[in-house]
Amino acid sequence: MSNRGLTIPQLLAVVCALALPALSSAGTLDQIKKSGEIRLGYRTDSLPLAFNEPSGEPSGYSVDLCRRIAAAVKETLKLSDLKITYVPLTSEDRVEAIASNKADIECGSTTMTLTRREKVDFTLMTFVTGGSLLSLADSPVSTMADLAGKSVAVVSGTTTEPALKSYLAKTLVDAKVVTVATREEAMKELDAKRVAAIASDQIVLIGQVLLAKEPRKYAMSHDLFSYEPYAFMVRRNDADFRLVADRAIAQIYRSGQIEQVYQRWFGQVGVKPSPVLAAMYVLQALPE
Repeated sequence: MSNRGLTIPQLLAVVCALALPALSSAGTLDQIKKSGEIRLGYRTDSLPLAFNEPSGEPSGYSVDLCRRIAAAVKETLKLSDLKITYVPLTSEDRVEAIASNKADIECGSTTMTLTRREKVDFTLMTFVTGGSLLSLADSPVSTMADLAGKSVAVVSGTTTEPALKSYLAKTLVDAKVVTVATREEAMKELDAKRVAAIASDQIVLIGQVLLAKEPRKYAMSHDLFSYEPYAFMVRRNDADFRLVADRAIAQIYRSGQIEQVYQRWFGQVGVKPSPVLAAMYVLQALPE
């Protein structure tokens, strides 16, 4: 086809369109080396995994691990300096933020699932937990069976929502599932006694209790109704960057440094690693 009929602006548009795929396919390490910056996506409300301190400083178990990954990237690229930029994410936008290159890695409380892997990749596992229930201590919901005839709140768009509904259906527990937009809304529903319990990952519920003014006001169920393997999201088909992240995580596990990180964030509430989590630390400590 002849280009004689195209104007200069049209020709420029064609050139830009042809160049975009090449630009977007640049690896994360290449981007970081060129910009001198790594963008850590994190959740602001997932205490103790990822949250904002009162000063606004990002903090938490997952953030600590991502800072180790950033140090590994700096060493791998042999950079004299590496700027860390923190990108706040929500449960709704976290997957798309990584897929669309708004952040380089997501440091939060995201369950690794096959469906999510259609859009993003994941690092080695960083935590293992499961769905559980939080209720009021004066009217505790100790087991899943205790939900019969009661209402339970769950944040929409999380893996907990389908897991909860599936468990209730399979066990024939007649409970009303109330979907809410945020954990804060769920806590308000519980405090007002409009629901009997909140369903979420156990570690997330622990974080909600830590945030509460009266932690002893709440009771945690011992039941787990799902398996939730956490990992950090990275962009698909970017093996070089994922390998740097995996190497850093495996090194933390092999060296035993993970014990210090875990103690910092969970020791204060006396929560010990579950047998499954302890096994995960061993199994993911891949040899170099």
